[in-house]
Amino acid sequence: MTTHVIEAVDAPRRTRRSGIERRQQVGWLFITPFLIVFAVFLVFPLGYAFTMSLSSSTLAGGTQFVGADNYVKAFTDPLFLGGIRRVALFAIIMIPTQLGIAMLAALVIDSLSTWVSKLSRLLMFAPYAIPVVIGALMWSFLYSPRFGPAATLFDLVGLQTPNFLAAGSIFGSLVNVVTWQWSGYYMIVIYASLRAIDPAIYEAARIDGAGGLQIATRIKLPMISSSMVMVITFALIGTLQFFTEPTVLRSIASGSLPPEYTPNMYAYALAFSYSQFNYAATIAFSLGILVFIGSFGFLFLTRKQSGLK
Repeated sequence: MTTHVIEAVDAPRRTRRSGIERRQQVGWLFITPFLIVFAVFLVFPLGYAFTMSLSSSTLAGGTQFVGADNYVKAFTDPLFLGGIRRVALFAIIMIPTQLGIAMLAALVIDSLSTWVSKLSRLLMFAPYAIPVVIGALMWSFLYSPRFGPAATLFDLVGLQTPNFLAAGSIFGSLVNVVTWQWSGYYMIVIYASLRAIDPAIYEAARIDGAGGLQIATRIKLPMISSSMVMVITFALIGTLQFFTEPTVLRSIASGSLPPEYTPNMYAYALAFSYSQFNYAATIAFSLGILVFIGSFGFLFLTRKQSGLK
């Protein structure tokens, strides 16, 4: 009698357990293609590249395992460290500039309620929709001191056309290109966060006598702080991996941009110009380590300051 009662009680449990296991098997079946693609095109290449970074090519055409020697060499390489200093300077200048433009544009567009808001969003986001290579080529034409529109405008007023691609001004030119390309994307992220705020909060603030500036600085910005942190993190990661824009402008800048101008450019030159594939992999992974430390450190500091655990 007792045995039959126990079996009757356990039967629904076994049925539910078998149903859960069946659903789990179906779930694994659906994600298996993604796991295969993920392993083939990301995990295995990264593992192979990391193995290369621990080896060095010999004169006889073979490879020799050197362990961490390549990484010691990378973090004492003046060309690599020089590239790190440049992208760090880019981050110090570009991230606040992009964030300020994106934040101001998002606040202004959020306050509009007419067709102007939709048109403004489209115009701000349009540069991000242009491929990076095409955008860089377009700006190289605009910067050209010989046939670009800048040269035409300066000739009309009788002034000498400045060389925006010279060694002394190429830094600012790159800052301008990247700011133009990415500010619209960050604006959309911030604008979406602003639209998620309950409008009743604004009405309550207006009833209490708050003006538009007070609502923006004391309500809107504090409530979208998590989105701001995400935007800064994306901008930091992207800036440290700076590659496409300087690579495109380098072919036009007449020696203003050395091949080791950024760490990614240095790794590319080592691999495809000097065939130093092992050391190029080391430079790439060293940059990855610095990107991880920088982004994780920023997230840790912001999380600590906000009082989250």
